[in-house]
Amino acid sequence: MEAPPAGTAPGPERNVRHRLLELDGVHVFYREAGPLEAPVLLLPHGYPCSSYQFRNLMPALADRWRTIAPDFPGFGYSGTPDPDRFDCTFDGYAQFLQRFTERLGLDRYALYLHDYGSQIGLRLAIAEPRRVAALIIQNGDIYEDALGPKYQGLQDYWREPTPQGRAALENAVTEAGFREEFLNDVREDLAASIPPDLWTLAWSQLRSPERRRIMVGLMEGLRENLDWFPRYQAYLRTHRPPTLIAWGPQDGYMPEGSARAYLRDLPDAELHLLDGGHWALETNLAEITALARDFLARVHRLGVLTNP
Repeated sequence: MEAPPAGTAPGPERNVRHRLLELDGVHVFYREAGPLEAPVLLLPHGYPCSSYQFRNLMPALADRWRTIAPDFPGFGYSGTPDPDRFDCTFDGYAQFLQRFTERLGLDRYALYLHDYGSQIGLRLAIAEPRRVAALIIQNGDIYEDALGPKYQGLQDYWREPTPQGRAALENAVTEAGFREEFLNDVREDLAASIPPDLWTLAWSQLRSPERRRIMVGLMEGLRENLDWFPRYQAYLRTHRPPTLIAWGPQDGYMPEGSARAYLRDLPDAELHLLDGGHWALETNLAEITALARDFLARVHRLGVLTNP
């Protein structure tokens, strides 16, 4: 049976449900939509956002798929973890995401990879390859030679970490810094479609000293994350998951070359370059929704969304 087209009359399953659970001593907030028995699309979020970034995509897919998006500890409406009990690194967040999927009993799922979520989600895929049925990749970089010019300041700091360089990272974790993250080189007409709610909400949620330290630590940790890039690439070459790449090339961190680099390891991936940027779900929602619905329907017909 084909998925009904976007725009059909909404039912109760289309409503986004807002849930809380406790995991490893941390209160975890997550959004969920779609029938509980439906194939799962797992949506780990990026920096400096939260599950809020998927608020519009989730109900657009929820007639046919169960969409689940957690707020990582220290982000969004989840609790701020005790640093002595929770590892606020990419490794720690990947382990959290694995425990989260186990807690919800998710045996098989497609992964939506964006921004930091690509680093965390691919670590999960490496740890649990049989559970990952397919990938949707949207502006998530894993090729060092294809990093965009906006990485220059971070790369300079990684080469020579100085107090001045760290102060620049701290200055990025501000409302003005978040505004720059969300607008990030898109054309003026597209920038008008990106709501200021994104950076004002993110700042209200991340402005505490504890959370700002987590954010700066993750930016510093991106240096060690580069060592994982070959491992991500090896996973893709080895497992060849069905992959849709929907990419906004107006992105100073992850331009068009960052998208095309995936074809080195996934030559059969489906690549679409959108007229948008890093936060394309704000400017190209209808296009991404249509691409995702078609892709997931084709993957589902192959049976890989339900059969490990």
